[in-house]
Amino acid sequence: MPAKKTRSAKPSIAVAIPCHNEAATIAKVVKDFRKALPRAPIYVFDNASTDGSAALARKAGAEVHLVPALGKGNVLRAIFDNLNEDIVVLVDGDDTYPAEEVITLLQPVLAGLADMTVGHRLDGASDANMKRLNQFGNRMIVAYINRLFDTQYDDVLSGYRAFNRRFMESVPVLTSGFEVETEITLQALAEGLNVLEVPVSYRSRPEDSQSKLRPFADGYRIVLTAAILLRDHRPLRLFGAIAAFFWSLALVAGVLRLFSIFGQGSLPDSILGGVVLLGVPSGLIALGIGLSLNAINTRFQEIKTFLRRSR
Repeated sequence: MPAKKTRSAKPSIAVAIPCHNEAATIAKVVKDFRKALPRAPIYVFDNASTDGSAALARKAGAEVHLVPALGKGNVLRAIFDNLNEDIVVLVDGDDTYPAEEVITLLQPVLAGLADMTVGHRLDGASDANMKRLNQFGNRMIVAYINRLFDTQYDDVLSGYRAFNRRFMESVPVLTSGFEVETEITLQALAEGLNVLEVPVSYRSRPEDSQSKLRPFADGYRIVLTAAILLRDHRPLRLFGAIAAFFWSLALVAGVLRLFSIFGQGSLPDSILGGVVLLGVPSGLIALGIGLSLNAINTRFQEIKTFLRRSR
């Protein structure tokens, strides 16, 4: 009997490059990743560029997908919907991330140690390659997210990542802008996927390349997205904190009113009494909402687990 042919277990890899008006750099990024991963197809997802980026990407050898709706979240959704490779490397088209470090980024995913790796660049960031305001904003956002979710991330906003098929099939992409990087990191946490940060180098944009990031507007959207995900995935933590706030307020008002009985208070009893009457039931309502949403969330998690096992 002839020996049965065994199918190669080597996973397929693709490189996906979001691009919006990156004519100054896109061809170089395509060529650099073609050299670093010669067998991997290079896909450029052109996000309504008006400077000829798509034509330059094609000329450099990339397959171009057009994404008319502006926003990096829309681009990432198109990547998840259109690519079928086992592993996808995601890298910005601005030439700030070195292609020669892609193997280091891929290794934990190839070894099955991570569902997504994130290129952690903040340790190597300086005033020369990243504006001081952006460095400060990045670190503040990371600290805020770590506080909310009890995590220890170093860089949730990196545009250099690698993820496997399991990740792409499990993580929804609901946002449309730069907040998508925070969203997919926290969605992965909620789905129980493994996320590892890998230190990578980071370099300055070329002088004729312009950043699309709006520090204050995009920072606000990132903070809001994290709060919404906390509500969706850890409602008891959020509404429990709100309940604790109202009860603490009521407790302080109650103590102050007690002092006023002995002539030590400076606020009217009517105000203090109103705060007590408002704070106690408000805390109960918040706790009730948190418990209800937590129960619903638990049932959904159970259903998703059973569906995953039945595949």
